Amino acid sequence: MAKSVGKRIAQGVAVALTLAIAAGGVIAYSNRGAIQDHFLAAGFEPSDRIAQIQEEIKLNPTGERIFLASQPTIGGRDVFNRWCAGVDHTEEGHVLGCYADRRIRLFEVTDERLTGVVETTAAHELLHASWARMSQDDRATVSRQLIAEYDALAATDAEFKQRMSVYESLSKPAFANELHSVFGTEVRELSPELESHYAKWFTDRSVVVDWYDGYHGVFIELTAEAERLSTELEALRADIEQRSANYDIAVQQFNADAADFKLRNEQYEFSGNKPLFDSIRGQLLDRQEGLDAVRREIQADTDRFNDLRAQLVELNDVSLELNDVLDSTLAEPQERVDAT
Repeated sequence: MAKSVGKRIAQGVAVALTLAIAAGGVIAYSNRGAIQDHFLAAGFEPSDRIAQIQEEIKLNPTGERIFLASQPTIGGRDVFNRWCAGVDHTEEGHVLGCYADRRIRLFEVTDERLTGVVETTAAHELLHASWARMSQDDRATVSRQLIAEYDALAATDAEFKQRMSVYESLSKPAFANELHSVFGTEVRELSPELESHYAKWFTDRSVVVDWYDGYHGVFIELTAEAERLSTELEALRADIEQRSANYDIAVQQFNADAADFKLRNEQYEFSGNKPLFDSIRGQLLDRQEGLDAVRREIQADTDRFNDLRAQLVELNDVSLELNDVLDSTLAEPQERVDAT
């Protein structure tokens, strides 16, 4: 009996071990993505720039694992365009990064005026990588939250609605994917549910939004200043034109009155009446001085108009320059070859 009991105990242990091994297999299978990410991240050696970006976007361990497992790389126009050749280029937006073939690719922007654009793009692409790792059920749940948040925000923020119009041709799932990355990196105030969701990857998401606000604010300031100058120029132009027209009429009347005074004087009309001569002459001189003052004022405002217009042209040039900096599709400048 003792042997029988012992055998039965041994069989029980074997069954328990089998169940444990089976359970372990289920757990391992369900977490195979995280396990694969672990080994990919551990075997990836980021460049100094990528390591700096990783530090600056404040990722938690899960976010860091996905970021490194995506083997992020950064490069100039030529290499970036090869990396992201299959990415659709919208007519209104710039392609600054892509998540393709499970890898994060970033376009290097070194212009100090646009500090933060690479960091924001890296976080944006990380969220695409995270979206790709979510289950269908999780995506469906988060998509509903994202769409609800978008509808509320778009109803009150025309700029954000315009921002998202570059994705209007996408399918609903693809649009939700883009919303997921945009909300996570560009919108400061979100619902508690979404904040909790993004906390899966970021220790402090507001830092990423700060990066976005920093470089996006450059364009906002340029636009606001351009609009201010345009409004001032239009008002000044209308004022100058009206005053110039009034001045021309006044000059014509002065010339006619001065010619009449000269004719009357040549006909000796004021002979023996010097006070009248002096009075009319004095009035004409005062009018002439007043007209000269008006002319100088109009000229001064015309000079100011030209100066403001030059400022507006300069702002436009800066805006075009910055847009060129962000345009990854432009050809790299070629080095000049001296003739020998």
